[in-house]
Amino acid sequence: MNRSSGVLLPVSSLPSRYGIGTLGHEAYAFADFLHAAGQKYWQLLPLGPTSYGDSPYQSFSTFAGNPYFIDLDLLVEDGLLEQADLDGIDWGDNPRYVDYGKIYESRFPVLRRAFQRGYARDREAVEAFRRENHWLDNYALYMAVKSRFGMKSWLEWPDGDIRLRKPEAMARYAGELEEDVAFYSYLQYLFYRQWDALRDYIHSLDIQIIGDMPIYVAMDSADVWAEPEYFQLGKDLSPAEVSGVPPDYFTADGQLWGNPLYDYDRMKKDGYGWWIRRVEGAGRLFDVIRIDHFRGLESYWAVPYGETTARNGRWRKGPGMDLVSVLTGWFHDLQFIAEDLGYLTPAVHELLRESGLPGMKVLEFAFDTREPSNYLPHTYDRHCVCYVGTHDNETVMQWREQADRSNITMARKYLGLSEAEGFHWGIIRGGMSSVADTFVVQMQDCLGLGAEGRMNTPGTLGGNWQWRLLPGEASPALARKLYLYTRIYGRI
Repeated sequence: MNRSSGVLLPVSSLPSRYGIGTLGHEAYAFADFLHAAGQKYWQLLPLGPTSYGDSPYQSFSTFAGNPYFIDLDLLVEDGLLEQADLDGIDWGDNPRYVDYGKIYESRFPVLRRAFQRGYARDREAVEAFRRENHWLDNYALYMAVKSRFGMKSWLEWPDGDIRLRKPEAMARYAGELEEDVAFYSYLQYLFYRQWDALRDYIHSLDIQIIGDMPIYVAMDSADVWAEPEYFQLGKDLSPAEVSGVPPDYFTADGQLWGNPLYDYDRMKKDGYGWWIRRVEGAGRLFDVIRIDHFRGLESYWAVPYGETTARNGRWRKGPGMDLVSVLTGWFHDLQFIAEDLGYLTPAVHELLRESGLPGMKVLEFAFDTREPSNYLPHTYDRHCVCYVGTHDNETVMQWREQADRSNITMARKYLGLSEAEGFHWGIIRGGMSSVADTFVVQMQDCLGLGAEGRMNTPGTLGGNWQWRLLPGEASPALARKLYLYTRIYGRI
């Protein structure tokens, strides 16, 4: 990665009149903002359909796009909706935060109208899209059956034959739910049609897209339902152990994620074909893929199923370079970033070194006065990506208020921070001026927001993934200021 910089802003955080960010005109406007600011990267969170808890890291599919992101104004322009279809709907009353409950209640009836108007017109194009995307049939049937059973997890479906994907049950439900299967297929066609147009526009501005690939997939997903043989599941298809991370300084109970664990021995038998298909799908969306929880490829924390915390887990050996070398060797047109945060052992450091991938440096972790830190900019080599903070961290202004005073004092001295420049801009300057090839800042930190701008607090449920940019905040003045820092430190 050449010397450059970018901004982290999820699609959900874009402004819109309909309660959540989309792939419409505001996304194009934000790309224009990035271009004016001299940025080369737009970093996103995962784009998949979200489930309980609204986390983009717990999706119904590792391949599908989130129907919430389909832009409704573009559907009006395409003749699939009328403005009257959208008027009078309660999308939420606070433009700063997504109200997922109201979005869930309102979005799908509107999209159903678009399907009813457009599916016959677009049938041939949808069929071509289906042939090109191997995952779509399983996903659309999974969502149709899930809808039939009140959106329960597939492990709780009352018909055991469809849970186990018996051929006669698959055929019967595909016939009974033909319209719903077509509906969910059509939504993916619309999502990818809008995404492809947006991605082409972003590329025309010489901007690339960094996207997150969660290391695990959700238990309640078409991925596990369709291919359970690739996961550590019992005969009843329930897991013996699930994913998480052990207790640490930040979380006394660790983090219990609850995802099923991979059967890496089974995956290796066909050359990790499941992973190849997965990364191929991510490459359909992104130019650079950040591999979330990279250390889990060296060894991973396995927690007995049914535990309420992650305390009682154990470390188990991961696939290491067996898998990493397949991915980096197979996809020559993709770049990867290793999210190498968390509890790192010498073996994890060796895996990162052997992989040749750039790791991550987080400035909010740099100024802990209790011990030496390799997150301090003077310790970097070029081959890394420097962040002020990630979506899982406080905003930098929130960090200033909540961190130990000695850490803030060290940051002020180390970076020469001043009130005249602004604390958040001084931290941004620290990352911009580092030798790291790539620097990424959250949009909230460009705006100098406090706790109200935090995107996610790990280990908590509710109140996350809601923050949104307000209209006008990505202003020409802000673009000029960000451009100035970017030019001074040679990242244009």
